[in-house]
Amino acid sequence: MLTGGGDCPGLNAVIRAVCRRLWEDGHETVGVLNGWRGMIDGNLEPLGYGEISGILPRGGTIIGTSRTNPHKLEGGVDAVKRTFEGLDALVAIGGEDTLGVAARLSAEEGLPVVGVPKTIDNDLNGTDYTFGFDTAVYVATEAIDRVHSTAESHNRVIVVETMGRHAGWIALMSGIAGGADYILIPEQPVVYDDVAAAVERRKARGKKFSVIVASEGSELPGVSDEGEVDEFGHVRVENRNVGETVAQEVEKRTGTQARATVLGYIQRGGTPTPRDRILGLRFGLKAADLVASGTWGQMAALHGDDVVSVPLAEATAELKLVPDSWYEVAKTFFG
Repeated sequence: MLTGGGDCPGLNAVIRAVCRRLWEDGHETVGVLNGWRGMIDGNLEPLGYGEISGILPRGGTIIGTSRTNPHKLEGGVDAVKRTFEGLDALVAIGGEDTLGVAARLSAEEGLPVVGVPKTIDNDLNGTDYTFGFDTAVYVATEAIDRVHSTAESHNRVIVVETMGRHAGWIALMSGIAGGADYILIPEQPVVYDDVAAAVERRKARGKKFSVIVASEGSELPGVSDEGEVDEFGHVRVENRNVGETVAQEVEKRTGTQARATVLGYIQRGGTPTPRDRILGLRFGLKAADLVASGTWGQMAALHGDDVVSVPLAEATAELKLVPDSWYEVAKTFFG
């Protein structure tokens, strides 16, 4: 099995579950080190009881990860196919990019691949939730709770920047849970005057502070989306300074001192919540069952409270974005 893309809490739970279920049927399990890079280089490592002991509460991934795209590297797919000659199946654990590669290898090359959805942004289609998302929302909500006291003490506006390149699920859910006074997400246009108006409405009620939550992928007026891209063609959003830009624009319009804090990688790291541990384990068991039955080109998914399988091609066809109905819930509490 391999883990690709950004790390997130719950990956080790999946690895543990896949191993334990497949061992019951006498299979051996091997970790591919550093995502698709490891499949290209043939960098494999046996996984036994010693390797997976104690990993359930650990964040990150014990087999490493990368943002490597074999289809973008000369000879990359051929190298992956050579590594596959020594394997009976591959469980690919990742988001739209990692599973997009898996879907192509299954459909175009006929390779025995199954998928497990992993994206901290919760933006993968075909599943209600992905593991890691609950932990990220918990961490972000706690941060929002904490900045409230500083914002109130100093009569400031504080902008909390969360992860979310294309989808604003983390910003939306943590913002609602943390009582944010405005939430900015990639799916909705950013109008600085509207944000400022919310701050002013609070001031009129005697509330001289505000907390704004902004997704790192929010489309800001006048801010270019051009810049360095990864192997999957995504612009590195960490260079866009969304939080700082929003803070400056709000201060300019309201006269209230504004500051920004970027949560960044602390949303990815550390111990997964119980929900993410259990969801990761359930996804891992489903993936192992798909391997045992030879059901290739499928992905484990959560539908309601049931873990089912869906085609990888369907899951990676488009992103799951925040619908207007959810944003309307948040808007009720703006200002």
